[in-house]
Amino acid sequence: MFKNLFKKPAKEQKLYAPLTGNVIPLEEVPDPVFSQKMMGEGMAIIPTNGQVLSPVNGKVIQIPESKHAIGLLSDDGAEVLIHVGLETVALKGEGFELKVETGEKVTVGQPLLEFDLEYIQNHAKDIVTPMVITNSNEGEKQFTLTDEKKANAGKTVIITVSE
Repeated sequence: MFKNLFKKPAKEQKLYAPLTGNVIPLEEVPDPVFSQKMMGEGMAIIPTNGQVLSPVNGKVIQIPESKHAIGLLSDDGAEVLIHVGLETVALKGEGFELKVETGEKVTVGQPLLEFDLEYIQNHAKDIVTPMVITNSNEGEKQFTLTDEKKANAGKTVIITVSE
């Protein structure tokens, strides 16, 4: 009768879609680093526009010189990587415009990056954009991935993390 009385409530963190577009499982990303979850658990979006919004409340912890990806540390401790397109590092920043800087605090839905979707489609291997939790192997976390097929940036929850 009392066995759940003193149990700590499960802590839940919601990660929102960083882009508007079609949601696909990470396993369908045509790159083994992502599809085999070498970088961590996550989802991917095939974007329909070139705006990347923050999926979490937190802080920008990494932006490569090529501006094709952004690393975030959520207030709840998730390390989130948003990687725009595949093999986009080779574009050397061309087609990308940052809206934030490393160290900056961000909130869900805040613009992080804009990119020229047509340019990326024409010059990169693929426009599919994985979002992975790079520290997903740490601790006893459970990940619930959305069944949604379409996502609205900053509005659709695509991953729920519970402890």
